[in-house]
Amino acid sequence: MRMRRHHHEEDLEFQIAPMVDVLLVILVFFITITSASTLQGDRNIKLPVAANAMKPAKTVNEVLLNVHWESGEGKVSVDSVQFTDLSNLTGHLIARVGGRTTYRMIIRADRTTPARYIQKVMAAAANADIPDVVFTAINHD
Repeated sequence: MRMRRHHHEEDLEFQIAPMVDVLLVILVFFITITSASTLQGDRNIKLPVAANAMKPAKTVNEVLLNVHWESGEGKVSVDSVQFTDLSNLTGHLIARVGGRTTYRMIIRADRTTPARYIQKVMAAAANADIPDVVFTAINHD
């Protein structure tokens, strides 16, 4: 006796809900990473004007220093921590660099900051063995 087998062909459905969940998680991840790297710059700093100012290529290992000049006194903020004593800044930078040989320091200094104070900030970078120092400027006023 021959028995017939009934094969019920079911339509395969594409499940879109799990894909949307994964895409939303990825989207939130990239939004938080982007906003974290953007929020480091201080909007109160008035950058100097340079006619040929160009944006440098982004590197993985970099630190952003915001240099303020108020009432004849300089203040440097790194990672939301303010330093008035630059020897403490050197210690913070040494810990941040962690012995890496390729590291970039980006200096965002207010246009009223004297060059002698910027020199001291650069000396702190040299003492922390940071080989690459970049200054930010704008190309229009």
